Parts: sequence; structure tokens; C-alpha cells
Amino acid sequence: MNILEILLIGISLSMDAFAVSICKGLSMNKIAYKKSIIIGLYFGLFQALMPLFGYLFGNTLRNLIILIDHWIIFLILFIIGINMVTEKNEENNLNSKIDFKTMILLAIATSIDAFAVGITFSFLDINILSSITIIGITTFIISIIGVIIGNKIGNKYQRKAKILGGLVLIFLGAKILLEHLNIIL
Repeated sequence: MNILEILLIGISLSMDAFAVSICKGLSMNKIAYKKSIIIGLYFGLFQALMPLFGYLFGNTLRNLIILIDHWIIFLILFIIGINMVTEKNEENNLNSKIDFKTMILLAIATSIDAFAVGITFSFLDINILSSITIIGITTFIISIIGVIIGNKIGNKYQRKAKILGGLVLIFLGAKILLEHLNIIL
């Protein structure tokens, strides 16, 4: 695989993190660049680590992860989405938090597919360190952009944007689940 192909994989893998980053930006009254960087670091780090773990474990966990990854993603995104749709407009709500527990759950939920990509990498002639570096940096940048975009939208349309963000997460989780169950292409 060449650098362009790895970059395209990185962009594709970062789309879940991008969607969640937009939702995090929606929950901020004012853009907090420090929080944006922290969010980007969580997502970028996990998007880099998961392919590495997948690569290292190879086929050992392949069947298990492939069987349940879509359920894990669906449940986490569904719960977060429902929370966004139903919560009241409070300044210190769950979605504006970037504490360890919240961010770890979000980072895992958005990077499970990257684990499967890492398993695929274990079957290819690939430089895993440069690949995960490209994927991690790509996700880091795209996540920061997502927070900023979400915040700009959120400042204008706060509550409606938050509901829309929650619905996007629910839709994203359902789409992943349905794709893995071969119900939709």
C-alpha cells in the first residue's frame, strides 16, 4: 500500500470520530481550543492504536471482533445519541465533558473498525508504524475540524443542532449495525 492509500484509509476511519467531534463542538457554548486538541488527541491516538492492536493480534481475534464490533458501536453511539436528544440545555452536560471516562468510551466506539483494518494490515506487506502514524494524525486533524464546525453550528442553532447531532449518532450506529448484518449496502 502506498501513502495515498493509507491516507484515504485514515480519512475513512476518521469519519466516525469527525461525527462525534461535531457533536462535542455542538455542546460547547464557546469554542475551547484546548478541549478541541484534547478531543483530537483521544480520537487520533485510538485510531492509531487500534490498527496496531489489530495488526499484532492478526487472525487470533478476527472472528470474535468481526462478530460483535457493529453491536458495540451501535450501542455506544445509540446511548450517546439518545442522551443528546433528550438532555436539557445545561452548560455542564455530559456531552461537553472531556473527562477520561467519557472520552475513552467515545474513542473506543469510533475506533473499533480501525482494529479490523489492523487485522487486514497483518495480511499485507505494510509498514505498520508509518501507517498508524498517518491514520492517527489524519484523525487528530479531522477531529479538531469537527469540533470547530460543530461549535459554529451550535452557537447559532444550539438546541436544534444538538438534537440533530444526537440523531446523526443514532443513525450512524444503526447504519453500521445494518451494514454488518447485511441489511443495507
